[in-house]
Amino acid sequence: MSITRCLASFAIVITLALLGGCAEKSTPESETKGLLPIVVQLDWVAEPEHGGFYQAAANDWFKEAGLDVRLDQGGPNGFGMRKLASRKAHFAQADSTTVLLAIAEGLPIVNVSAVFQNDPSVLMLHADNPISSFPELDGTTIMARPEWAFLPYLRYKYDIDFNIVPQNFSVTNFIADPNFIQQGFYIAEPFYIEQGGAPKPKFLYAWDAGFDAYTVLAVHRGWAEAHPQATRDFLTVYIRGWRDYLFGDPTPAHELMKVVNPKNTDAFLEFSRQMIIDERLVIGRENGGPGQIGRVSLERFSIQLEQLKSLNILPNNSPLTAEQVVTTRYLP
Repeated sequence: MSITRCLASFAIVITLALLGGCAEKSTPESETKGLLPIVVQLDWVAEPEHGGFYQAAANDWFKEAGLDVRLDQGGPNGFGMRKLASRKAHFAQADSTTVLLAIAEGLPIVNVSAVFQNDPSVLMLHADNPISSFPELDGTTIMARPEWAFLPYLRYKYDIDFNIVPQNFSVTNFIADPNFIQQGFYIAEPFYIEQGGAPKPKFLYAWDAGFDAYTVLAVHRGWAEAHPQATRDFLTVYIRGWRDYLFGDPTPAHELMKVVNPKNTDAFLEFSRQMIIDERLVIGRENGGPGQIGRVSLERFSIQLEQLKSLNILPNNSPLTAEQVVTTRYLP
């Protein structure tokens, strides 16, 4: 399929995503072609972290499976869990901690697939910053999302304290201040930091402290139970999209991403995709491979639940178990 045809076939989807609307309503095109409408709430604007989605959409693989998939861009006010709960979206991308806390609040959602086997949220520091370990963060100031569960985990594990400045999703302060410490996605912000004239930053990885969350896809539990085959078909195509985006030609996805998010440049898209590949985020950093794309482990969810309970982020007597928060029944 040519890129021109890809863009044309996706134009209606882009328009609908910009206009919004209820996820339960079919488009006239969907009704005519008998496609099942599915809305996906992304966690951020269209970037390579969504490569599997855009590669599949660009090649019409969702439509070939009988699905009319709409990709809604996210951001600070994406509200993915709320949209899932209210069925304004059927699937949503988020870090696994966010999904677990939403489930604990009683939202009818469940984790069904991994996006990244390891969530790429890190603490970024200037390359010449003398801090090189988590205990040395004691007494510092960090720009981060205040709700990030990794922050209380650090305080608890290392018996340290630090100040938090709410994340503003800009690297301007980081570039200007050589002592600045900031939460970031290390597959994205470093590109803009170097573009701004600062050296490539160094990172403190959450998983090195024992906090190893996923980036996941969650689904509305009731919708998935009512549409088990469609859920399975959706994830099959999604995984195919990731495999082709990583190991094939990413041009279809990148061209779509530039249409949906005009701030994307070829240089950034190539940088971020290569980081995802080099860091084995989709296929797994340890004992990984293409067969691990989308896979989730009940054992890792059990560990994360216990960590959240130890921090009193979840009550110690919380009845939640891994079997209640994640299912592999829909994975191909």
